[in-house]
Amino acid sequence: MPVPTRYRFSTNAVGERYKSGDYFLSELIVSGEIFKESMKLIEPHLQAGAEADHRARIVLATVKGDIHNIGKDIVAVLLKGAGVEVYDLGIDVEPQALVDKLIETGAPILGMSGLLTPSFDSMKQTVEAVKAAGLRDRVRTIVGGGVVTELVRRHTGADAFTDDGIEGVEICKRFIEEMK
Repeated sequence: MPVPTRYRFSTNAVGERYKSGDYFLSELIVSGEIFKESMKLIEPHLQAGAEADHRARIVLATVKGDIHNIGKDIVAVLLKGAGVEVYDLGIDVEPQALVDKLIETGAPILGMSGLLTPSFDSMKQTVEAVKAAGLRDRVRTIVGGGVVTELVRRHTGADAFTDDGIEGVEICKRFIEEMK
């Protein structure tokens, strides 16, 4: 028997329900907490089964001025499950902290997340900081979040954008293949 539509979930189902008015802030918060607790149980199994590719590294964060992390956390888990080494710096992260982590780890990918429109300027400042550090020719950048579009990608100077976690992982995998 097919699963009714109301029970089908994707990586951005909660966000879709919030945007449509079916979920409110309280459901958003509870969903985030359920996700965090679930990942404590699931993540060790994903990592155990993943074939690590030591060239596959990413620095990941929600940029300065934004504290939304559900999407970023989903992407981090999916990337780890795909064998990518993830350096997750958390939320409200300054551009220089991201640059410093790129230098420290040698990660060739920088993933920036944001849900609030003011985060777009932080993303742009981060890409500019990557350029100023002389890393832009060896670091690919991706911006993501529920409100991120091609226009935001162009504004920030990022190499790619997504509003979907699974697509974000595919983009990162493509970056890794291109850099081999």
